Amino acid sequence: MSDTTTLTRRDVLRLLAAGVAGGSLLPQIAHADATPSLPRIDRMGLQQYTVRRALAKDIEGTIAAIAKTGITELEFFDMFGKDVAWWSALLRKYNLTAPSTHEGLPKTDEEWGPIFDRAHGMGHTLVVVPSVGNEYRGSKANWMKLADRLDKGAAKARAAGLQFAYHNHDYEFAPVEGTTGYEILTTNTDAIAVKLEMDIYWTVKGGQDPLALMKRWPNRIVAVHVKDAGPAPERKMMDVGAGTIDFKTLLATGRKQGLQHWFIEHDTPADPIASITASAAALKKL
Repeated sequence: MSDTTTLTRRDVLRLLAAGVAGGSLLPQIAHADATPSLPRIDRMGLQQYTVRRALAKDIEGTIAAIAKTGITELEFFDMFGKDVAWWSALLRKYNLTAPSTHEGLPKTDEEWGPIFDRAHGMGHTLVVVPSVGNEYRGSKANWMKLADRLDKGAAKARAAGLQFAYHNHDYEFAPVEGTTGYEILTTNTDAIAVKLEMDIYWTVKGGQDPLALMKRWPNRIVAVHVKDAGPAPERKMMDVGAGTIDFKTLLATGRKQGLQHWFIEHDTPADPIASITASAAALKKL
């Protein structure tokens, strides 16, 4: 598509004069001048977790409602008792694809095989570890143990023709023995094999600048979760466009550096369909 949008210096000055860019609005305006000019996004994704309660009650009705918002991609986390053939038929009916899935770290590295087989059946190309238990957190030794597990899982994924990534929350950024879990994971895993799915909200909640991390790890962040954050110190989770995060700059920068997917998510929406409708509408304006 040929239509492009940029945030000019005049726009920044106008917003500053209006008092929009307070110091607490990380990272709303901080890097606006550097916003690359790119075509508008032509597809949007949704992390299935956002609508988990609706899916538990009515799968097809929920999928139909999702499709009406303009969302074209789903990131899975649960099959809701249905098999690959059933889901594949439903996704085709509503012109949706499922390029990514969240899969819990199995007990052993030998258990990745069935997970990757299911991923192939669903058309997933990206397998993401979404979170880990306390046995992989809290100490440098635990984080190093996780780094080793991720490297081994990624090697098996590559052998199976799949991409592999780790998804962060805020606990990865907590101090641990002079560093952080995120620092340990990103510097002690194969940067080519172990990609990153940045949850932009949890990154901000953890006190970090998502844009700085994107610039530090170019071509490694292949997917992001987009959900907004209110002002500090609470950083309340909000629909896209309702908070302080500059998604225009982040998505533009990420796309210049290999970002492939952006999945709308809200962990606890009061009305999941209303939430994703609002977030999708905000993304369409980019």
